[in-house]
Amino acid sequence: MADHSEEACRRVDVGISRVFELFGKRWTGPIVSVLLQRPVYFAELRRAIPGISERMLSDRLTELGAAGLVIREVDEGPPLRVAYRLTEAGAAMEPALKELGQWADTYLAPESGGC
Repeated sequence: MADHSEEACRRVDVGISRVFELFGKRWTGPIVSVLLQRPVYFAELRRAIPGISERMLSDRLTELGAAGLVIREVDEGPPLRVAYRLTEAGAAMEPALKELGQWADTYLAPESGGC
């Protein structure tokens, strides 16, 4: 029999809440989606995500780095460039994100004016 006590529900909510606290922020999903493909320089990442500002991209990458999902690597150049890649923990999100994408394709109404 499943445990539906308040304590059990709180345990589940903590994990889900932590995931959506990070992934529920605007731009986080698209950033991780691009990084799942390969390591990317900052400028490439910004071009790959229409509408994101440099400041917002920088903020989200800092948050993902603090969460242990992204690594920042400096290429001394010349020119000096900064690349970002997913850590093992970040890459481990791929199956879950693909499942969420498939769920969205099945159950969410398509966006108008999208690609």
